[in-house]
Formats: sequence, C-alpha cells, structure tokens
Amino acid sequence: MIAAAASEALHVLDGLLSHRSGLQIREHCTDTGGATDHSLALCLFLGSRFAPRLRDIKDRRIYLLPGMTVDPMIEPLVGGVLDIRHMEANWDELGRLAVSIRAGTTSASPMLRRLAAYPRQNGLAVALRDVGRLERTVFTLVWILSRDMRRCAQVGQNKGEARNALARAVFFNRLGELRDRQFESQAFRASGLNLLIAAIIMWNTRYPNEAFTRLGATVPQELKRHIAPLGWEHISLTGDYIWPGEAEPERSGLKPLRRPQSLLAA
Repeated sequence: MIAAAASEALHVLDGLLSHRSGLQIREHCTDTGGATDHSLALCLFLGSRFAPRLRDIKDRRIYLLPGMTVDPMIEPLVGGVLDIRHMEANWDELGRLAVSIRAGTTSASPMLRRLAAYPRQNGLAVALRDVGRLERTVFTLVWILSRDMRRCAQVGQNKGEARNALARAVFFNRLGELRDRQFESQAFRASGLNLLIAAIIMWNTRYPNEAFTRLGATVPQELKRHIAPLGWEHISLTGDYIWPGEAEPERSGLKPLRRPQSLLAA
C-alpha cells in the first residue's frame, strides 16, 4: 500500500526493487508525477533505464558540463552548469547509497524523502540531484531525437494505466474507497484487490497462449507484443465471488475456443 498523500516518484524504486518476482526490469515508464532528479539518478545507479513520459517537454531545461557550449538555437533551454567536482567528491557515497537500497538495508522512498527535505544542507542530496539533472539532460535530448523511445514509453505507460483501470473496475464496492480505520484491515483489503487482479491476469494469460498455439504462425510476433492480459469486458465483475473449497477438484481444462471468422469462412 502507498499513502494517498505521498509523491508517486518516491515509490518508483520501491516497486522496481520489491516486486518479489523473477523479472529483471531493464526499463520502467511512468508519467510526469513519477519522475524527479533523485529517482532518475538512483535508477541510473541501480541499472534500470527510467523512461518517464514528461509533460511540456518544450519547457524542460538541460544542464551542461563545465566548459561546454551549445548552439545558439537551443541556448534558451540551458538551465545551468553542473558541479562535476562536487559529484566526484560524493561519488563513493552515492555508490554506498545505491548498494544499501539494492541490498534491502533501507528502502528507497524513505531515503528519497529524507534527502529531498534538505537539499541545500546535505552534500549527498545535491550530488544526487546533479547526477539526476545530467541523466535528465541526456534523456531529454534522446527523447526529442528518437521516435522509437517515445513510442516505447507510450506503450509502457498505457500498460500501467490499463492495470489501474482494471483495479478501479474490480474495486466497485464502497465506490473504490478504503473506509477501514485500522491499517491492518486496509492492508487486507488491498491484498484482496491484488489477488483478484492477479487471478484475472492469469485467466487472461492462459487463453491467448492456447489461441496462439492453435493459430500457429498465422499470428505475427509483432502483434503478440501488443496484447496485454488486462481486459475485463468478458468478465462479470458483479455478483458473488465463489472460491472453491479444498475438497472440490481443481478444474485444469480450458473452455472451448471460438474459431476465427476467417477459418469459418474457409
């Protein structure tokens, strides 16, 4: 669970490092609310490419290294010069911070919250911010030049929004509000929501796999990558949820698949 008043960017790294699955996430996409200089810097140290879909990209500022010059056409976009010496002096501390977060000694969100609270008084926070600004500058320039990156980030963001839409559709009871006063009760309710979402995703995953097996090479690989198991139009979300007991046998078979119209016409 994430507190409603907390910044989304503080918990991006928590989700990347604490998802408790075997996935090795190489790239993560968020919207503007999930991107800060600190999160961009830590993703760089932790080996994950952070590709946020930034709003108002034309108003973003880029930062230069000492002694660099730019074309007069893009000079209005320059926001300042980075302090390389300060980053070098704190580089070892930045590495220790990343190792501590990776090892689970501390969580990313409390550290980011603490560092963001006093950026001027803490040299580590300033160095982390400057590394994030350098990473944001490189990302902004590549974003402007690369259509493939923009398209990939849009696809990743759409998948995240589809998951959120599925959660809102499932959580129709009490109009999607958690009204339990005890945190433990709220956690139980949130866990139940995640369980239902996981069951729907698993159900949706098994059938396309069976369909692809039957269709064989008639489905191009480029089309498969755009299919996500996040739809719920074919699922009745209202009514009673009946969970089978231990004595009931597990049904492993799938329902018969409908034949495509092209095959029926043939």
